[in-house]
Amino acid sequence: MKKILIFVLLVTTLINLSAASLAVGAKNFTEGLILGNMINLLLKEAGFKTTLYNLTSFPLRAAIENGQVDLYAEYTGTAWAAYFKHKEKIYDPTKLFKEVAKEDLEKNGIVWINMIPFNDTYALAIRSEYAEKFGLKTLSDLAKFINSGNKVIFGVNPEFYERADGFFAMAEFYDMKVPKNWIKTMEAGLTYEAVRSGKIDVAMVYSTDGKLLKYNLLVLKDDKNFFPIYNPAILVRKEILNKYPEIKDILKPLTLYLNENIIIRLNYLVDVEGTEPKIVAERFLKGLGLIK
Repeated sequence: MKKILIFVLLVTTLINLSAASLAVGAKNFTEGLILGNMINLLLKEAGFKTTLYNLTSFPLRAAIENGQVDLYAEYTGTAWAAYFKHKEKIYDPTKLFKEVAKEDLEKNGIVWINMIPFNDTYALAIRSEYAEKFGLKTLSDLAKFINSGNKVIFGVNPEFYERADGFFAMAEFYDMKVPKNWIKTMEAGLTYEAVRSGKIDVAMVYSTDGKLLKYNLLVLKDDKNFFPIYNPAILVRKEILNKYPEIKDILKPLTLYLNENIIIRLNYLVDVEGTEPKIVAERFLKGLGLIK
């Protein structure tokens, strides 16, 4: 009788999930699409019916607030500065996660779960051979190198050059004496080729970009924590999580199996090798035995 009851409960759960329909969001850039597809595939594997929507940041944020999207992966730093308009910087990833989670739940009924352990933020990168030749591993190392009389040419995008918390704030923070004529502005994607070809020595990059592998670049460690923190985490509307609390466990593998090195490799497969984000997500999850 007990076995029959357990069987009935399992069947009922599966029927309920198969009837459940969720709107999953994905940020419309490589990493966001990979994460969105992973969320979508894990939920499908668990029995949910899902629809995946690819949107840019602000439309996606509006969609979860008005109930058009039920869950998606967002970045802590984006919520803190862009959505909640805070000027103060928080350099502890866990503290930042807790602060945005608290504010979003109280103001918008949105629950933050499962912070993923990598930080996709601004970074400065150099050729690996350049780093080895001059013993450069951190931004503090670079500051000492420049202040010792070595000329270093930077390539940064116009926004990072102009914004108040951009290049010159970083240079001042690290006491890095950089004349303006040592800085070239260019679109972010062009900095990789420029540093690899030797037209510049230091490139502004994003810390989880797949092109770091393509061009064999070393990201200099932000050892004094100047750059903002952008850890991804999964956002779920409270009413959805209350109805389907199992979502948290279904998506927990993203926190267990993703890290900075892995996401760089996955981004590389899309941006350099041309594989579709959905295929990259699917192969990764299948390789871990998380989906069939």
